[in-house]
Amino acid sequence: MPRFASSGGEGPPRRAVITGIPAAAVAIGLAGCTSAPPHVGPAPTRFFSRHQAAVIADATARIAPGPGDDPAEAGHPGAREAGVTGYIDALLGTLAVLEAAGASGGAVPVPAIFAGGPWSNRHAPGRDLMAAFIAPGQVSRIAWRTRLADWQRQYTSGIATLDKLAGGDFTKATPAEQDAILARAEVSTFLSLLFEHTIEGMYANPEYGGNRGLAGWKEIGYPGDSQPAGYTAQEVERSDGHDPVDGTGIVADVLKLLGAL
Repeated sequence: MPRFASSGGEGPPRRAVITGIPAAAVAIGLAGCTSAPPHVGPAPTRFFSRHQAAVIADATARIAPGPGDDPAEAGHPGAREAGVTGYIDALLGTLAVLEAAGASGGAVPVPAIFAGGPWSNRHAPGRDLMAAFIAPGQVSRIAWRTRLADWQRQYTSGIATLDKLAGGDFTKATPAEQDAILARAEVSTFLSLLFEHTIEGMYANPEYGGNRGLAGWKEIGYPGDSQPAGYTAQEVERSDGHDPVDGTGIVADVLKLLGAL
């Protein structure tokens, strides 16, 4: 389990852990991420209560802090800036969309699990074809219904545990206290799930509801999907930009930490 220390504590800073993941690995991993992308469109189904959303906003901001969460992150967007809480909220709400689709024979509505295509409008004028989601088959619908129901239970229980460990309200704890709570063994399983969804919300295609304003992609210098324009030979050869980990002296620590997860 990662050590959620404050920026002045021992161990590598949290942003070093996140940005230490190569951009190529993020792109490949999230292209077929293990979580369903949240619903994108008008009137999405939501799962969290207002308080639950506030708890998740604070917890994900300790995993991926932004400038308002840690002065050391000035100029670096975090979970709040990327809209991670909305990503997770709509992700869990996809269960209701799946059930509605099943009741109507799968015609409407279409749950946002598989993004359409073949491309977006980021490199070509016209409609964003990736925002038109593909209806899952019957077997996929059953599998996702089971998975999402389990995640809903984990979030409900995990948020309640965070509140309990904070003396009633996790959002009223100081950042240092929140870090200590997130490092407790009682929330280790929930933290693993929350970390996974935080990374997805930061770096997944924006059609999935996170990565607001391409905040995550801009932070790691990832240009995003290239179709239909593709990449020129020069773009393939050149660097995407400055490596945020290069020269920091903590690469070995980050790799060791990731290996222990």
